[in-house]
Amino acid sequence: MEQTNRNDDILHGVTLAMILDFLITKYGFEELSKLIRINCFKSNPSKESSLKFLRKTEWARLQVQWLYVRTKLENK
Repeated sequence: MEQTNRNDDILHGVTLAMILDFLITKYGFEELSKLIRINCFKSNPSKESSLKFLRKTEWARLQVQWLYVRTKLENK
C-alpha cells in the first residue's frame, strides 16, 4: 500500500500563481512580509515580481508553499 504525503495532496494541481493569489487575498502583502521575510513582499510588492523571485528561489518558494498548506489545513 502506497503512503501519500498530505502536503502533496493539498499542493497537487495548484500552481505557484494560484498559491500567491490565495495568500495575497488572505493576508495582503504587508502581513505576508511579516510572515515570510522576503523583500519581494515588502519593497514595492507585486504579484509579478513575487512570482519571478519565487520561481528562481527554492527556499523562499518552499516557505510560501508551507504557509499555503498550513493556512489551508487551519481553515478546514
